[in-house]
Amino acid sequence: MSTHSTAEARNGVAVPARPVMTSRQTLQALSGLLLGMFVAMLASTVVSSSLPKIIGDLNGNQAAFTWVVTATLLATTVSTPIWGKLADLTNRKLLIQISLVIFTLGSILAGFSQDTGTLILFRVLQGLGAGGLTALVQVVMADIISPRERGKYMGLLGAVMAVATVGGPLVGGIVTDSIGWRWNFYIAVPFAVAAIIVLQFTLKLPKVRKKVTIDYLGAVLIAAGVSLLLIWVTLAGNNFEWNSWQTYLMVGGSVVLLGLAVWVELTVKEPIIPMTLFTNRTFTLAVVASISVGVAMFGTSVFLGQYMQLARGATPTESGLLTIPMIGGVLVASTVVGQLISRTGKWKRYMVVGSILLTIGVSLMSTLRYDTSYVLVAVFMFIMGSGVGMVMQNLVLVVQNSVDPRQLGVASASVAFFRSLGGTIGVSVMGAVLGTQVAQFVKDGLTGLGAAGAQAAQGLSGGAIPNLSTLPAPVRVIVESAYGHAIGDVFMLAIPLAIITVIAIAFLPAKPLGTKTALEQMSDKPADMIVAVSADEVAATPRTDSVQVVKAR
Repeated sequence: MSTHSTAEARNGVAVPARPVMTSRQTLQALSGLLLGMFVAMLASTVVSSSLPKIIGDLNGNQAAFTWVVTATLLATTVSTPIWGKLADLTNRKLLIQISLVIFTLGSILAGFSQDTGTLILFRVLQGLGAGGLTALVQVVMADIISPRERGKYMGLLGAVMAVATVGGPLVGGIVTDSIGWRWNFYIAVPFAVAAIIVLQFTLKLPKVRKKVTIDYLGAVLIAAGVSLLLIWVTLAGNNFEWNSWQTYLMVGGSVVLLGLAVWVELTVKEPIIPMTLFTNRTFTLAVVASISVGVAMFGTSVFLGQYMQLARGATPTESGLLTIPMIGGVLVASTVVGQLISRTGKWKRYMVVGSILLTIGVSLMSTLRYDTSYVLVAVFMFIMGSGVGMVMQNLVLVVQNSVDPRQLGVASASVAFFRSLGGTIGVSVMGAVLGTQVAQFVKDGLTGLGAAGAQAAQGLSGGAIPNLSTLPAPVRVIVESAYGHAIGDVFMLAIPLAIITVIAIAFLPAKPLGTKTALEQMSDKPADMIVAVSADEVAATPRTDSVQVVKAR
């Protein structure tokens, strides 16, 4: 059966005919998409378990530790909506391949880093590529799979993200202990290259050519406003006080930039994030819910590694193994619930249960201490992982099911954007609070050791990540207790957000899942709906804004 789509003329305008792809061809294309998403998630997580060693070898401190993670999340966050908008305007297949190339280049360069500054810079490049993959994979899935069938595939996507998010630290730990931490950055390269090749030969999409109008000003304002806000969150409490002139300057500047961005988005022809999307109740509630899911997903993957190594004395490999219950929770929940959604067409009941499990899991994680029984820690991780697995990808699914197919890219990317934004802010705030808490707990603990404590405190000054194996037994217990207590405390910050997620999901409209792919919906629409430009554009440039569709390549 041919995989080519042909152009069909309506009222003189070429519109895409329905794509002809067999189930086997769809699964082959899906394998490339899943590889791409695996690469994107691996960028943020594979170094988590080995970061204490990486930062130690590069002579970094707790601020550098947080920034190595935050830099990637920040770049992913600010670039995601831009990639999503480009997906609505240009060749989606080419965009995915470009983002994979950018990611691969960033990964290779990061492996050659000689200090934390260059490592952070190249992690930004990784994040730009990962932002494209985060935005585009789910958009292309919507092109070739209907919402009703997409549930089970979203389950597979959630499982892949679970393995990468929480399994990444395990792989990173093994690699670090065996051949060195630099290979953490090289390990994703073969997957990226494989994804590029698979997508080239299996993904067949209609190629739509139209006049492209890119909102450069809006993109710059959004990126600058969000970046300034996240930089403030990372630096406040360490480099300067929360209540200081720097805070007022940075927060005020961020508010002004984002305010200008909203104004631009309301006035331009092709906004990066159309404000009209927020009139869609499902989209708005999904965005709210995505924020805390991002905090739970990214915060857990980052700080569980520190908890296992610095509070329980585990090696990087052991740290990864100890987080397997989290993988199991996400894997089982996302796969089983995805199958149930596709089979029954019902999704809301599972998402409500998932949001409740997420809240319970985060609350239980806030009770962590350095001597908490691992059996209890494993149960806590499994509960929270199950909640994330039932909610995370299905939020994107319900949004895709409720928006106009012409806005599929920007709507999907916007949900991912706010999830990444929540995760980035969450990691930044948690990192700042953790650094402050640990310093205070260690100081209080060492005070009771007299002269020996004063000498140990001098060795631990500067905020550097400690090497537990070199510390005297009494000091080691104090440091482990400090990290265990502080990491438990930072999870308390996510509890209010998790409760808000329960409320947001409870009010989501229970709209039935559609049975047509995005491309099929587009081919069913009248020609004047296919031309995704405004009336003003058509009136101004009736010839150059026409849409031309060619065969899939």
